[in-house]
Amino acid sequence: MNREQELLNRAHKEINENKKLVEKDCFRQKYHIQPPVGFLNDPNGFIEFNGEYHVFYQFNPFYPGEKMVYWAHVKSRDLINWEELPIALAPSEWYEKNGCYSGSAVKNKGVLTLMYTGNVLDEERNREAYQCLAESTDGVKFIKHSSNPVIDKQPSGFTAHFRDPKLWQKNGLWYMVIGAQTDKEEGRVLLYKSRDLLNWDFVGATAGSNMEGLEDFGYMWECPNLFNMEDKDILICCPQGVEPQGLLYNNLFQCGYLAGKLDYSSGVLKHKGFTEMDRGFEFYAPQITEDSKNRVLLIGWMGMPGDVHPTEKFRWMHCLTIPRELKLIGEKLHQSPVEELKSLRKEEIAYNHVTITDEEIQLENISGNNFELEIIIEEIDAEEFGIKLRTSKSKDEYTLLNYSRDKKLIILDRNKSGKNLKGIRGCRLSNELKSLRIFSDNSSVEIFVNNGEEVFTSRVFPDMLSTDIWFLSNNGRVNIKSVRKWEI
Repeated sequence: MNREQELLNRAHKEINENKKLVEKDCFRQKYHIQPPVGFLNDPNGFIEFNGEYHVFYQFNPFYPGEKMVYWAHVKSRDLINWEELPIALAPSEWYEKNGCYSGSAVKNKGVLTLMYTGNVLDEERNREAYQCLAESTDGVKFIKHSSNPVIDKQPSGFTAHFRDPKLWQKNGLWYMVIGAQTDKEEGRVLLYKSRDLLNWDFVGATAGSNMEGLEDFGYMWECPNLFNMEDKDILICCPQGVEPQGLLYNNLFQCGYLAGKLDYSSGVLKHKGFTEMDRGFEFYAPQITEDSKNRVLLIGWMGMPGDVHPTEKFRWMHCLTIPRELKLIGEKLHQSPVEELKSLRKEEIAYNHVTITDEEIQLENISGNNFELEIIIEEIDAEEFGIKLRTSKSKDEYTLLNYSRDKKLIILDRNKSGKNLKGIRGCRLSNELKSLRIFSDNSSVEIFVNNGEEVFTSRVFPDMLSTDIWFLSNNGRVNIKSVRKWEI
């Protein structure tokens, strides 16, 4: 038996032996991608191939025991119903012995091709990073390329924190952005080019700490994506080591984007600054793809390094976000749930013209664990408007979304949300609060504000009996045009 088959057998054994334990957990999600066992993190290789969407993700089936990073693999025709496929990559070769780390997928002459980072640690835990290829003609079975690693060393002046290649094609050439760190411990995104995916030339540094006005902006930038939208080049990236600034940068690591113009000859992106993509607690390492409907789609990791969740005792951790469509409106990226999610809607409950004045109210049958909730606001003539989600009968457990009219400040407060996780996150809106679209699953909430101008993505772990929803106003009147709720 070869090394790869041995590792695959071990992973499948772990999945099968823990299946019943994992399924006992009340916090298993109903409509999110989640691991069959063990630890999930970065989504990888998001692509539409032969009429189906494929998503891979970082997968350690042995968590919380030894660390062994594979690529798990799911596919879907509709972005909603996901079929679990055989594990795509196992860390079987010398150039990836400590993990098949993040990367992306492209279609090359009809072949589904993955490019990923092979992680290697020596006996002193010194890191080496190798960029590698794997190919599949059927979209299921992947063969690692005989030329691996196709990039065997980071450029001069950079450390071995060199990972997460994201590829695209332009004018007959392949391009790649990759996360990096300088010898001075400054985060960077680097640009490479190639004619054949095998031989790569370093073009230059695209963006990073102490470039283009981003002073002291992190010691490592990872998980980059670069794409063009509305004649702007947009770089999504994840800086590590950015200090909090008021409402900004309050998670352990950050995720955001730069919009501007990429100089393909120098590699430099001219931009106007960094904007956070998500205002919640758990959103990281997103990956984008452009599909046959000319949509730019995104899916992210609904997690953060260092999290401790009650799911761990059931031998699994983390999930991915719902798929989202990106649109650039002015200088701002908006995120919206993909249209296909509407097919999950069941049992609509609707109310029109609801008025709340200095009170907390419930609306009959507006409750639940797994739901979509849409709220259209006519006028807020109150100091504050709030919604308590996943509320217990005693009202001592809830997740609070609260809007302060004068400050245009919206916050997500999960200090009373249930097990393990606490804290407050917030942001200021550019306009008045007009709409909310909220997706609740057994252990998560995703809140889209003003048609996705701002988004809050977070895990929550309330009691399964905490299903009530309360609407509240403080010091004034709130006129709600409509409330619509669907079971999912």
